[in-house]
Amino acid sequence: MIDVELKILDPRLGDSIPLPQAATAGSAGMDLRAALEQPLTLSPGESALVPSGMAIHIGDPGWCALIVPRSGLGHKHGLVMGNLVGVIDADYQGPLMISCWNRGTQPYTIGVGERVAQLLLVPVAEARLKIVDEFVPSQRGDGGFGSTGKH
Repeated sequence: MIDVELKILDPRLGDSIPLPQAATAGSAGMDLRAALEQPLTLSPGESALVPSGMAIHIGDPGWCALIVPRSGLGHKHGLVMGNLVGVIDADYQGPLMISCWNRGTQPYTIGVGERVAQLLLVPVAEARLKIVDEFVPSQRGDGGFGSTGKH
């Protein structure tokens, strides 16, 4: 468990727009809602930055947050993240914006307060790069892009 500071930027957050929370006890992420002034319709292929109404500060460099799409919206309606995944660094303190992209074939209207993304907190390992001339051989080696087969 990690404590994350949350700053409310939109006074409706925590009132008419619920605070982020996990939908179930087993949910990996907390739902982020659209803190829009009015519904927003995205035509197919269109994208927009949608405010979440909040900012967070993680503080601990051993953690970051990811803003990821909600699978039901992507599968059923084509609404996904415009940048695929948003990375929120531990030292970032600005507003959380949700890049929404309609990759579907029909217009999609995002409602005020609608759950449009998820916020996941994940550990971050600090890497120290070590320059080498050759790698110790592995079973896979440099095989990629389908090299392990389909089944």
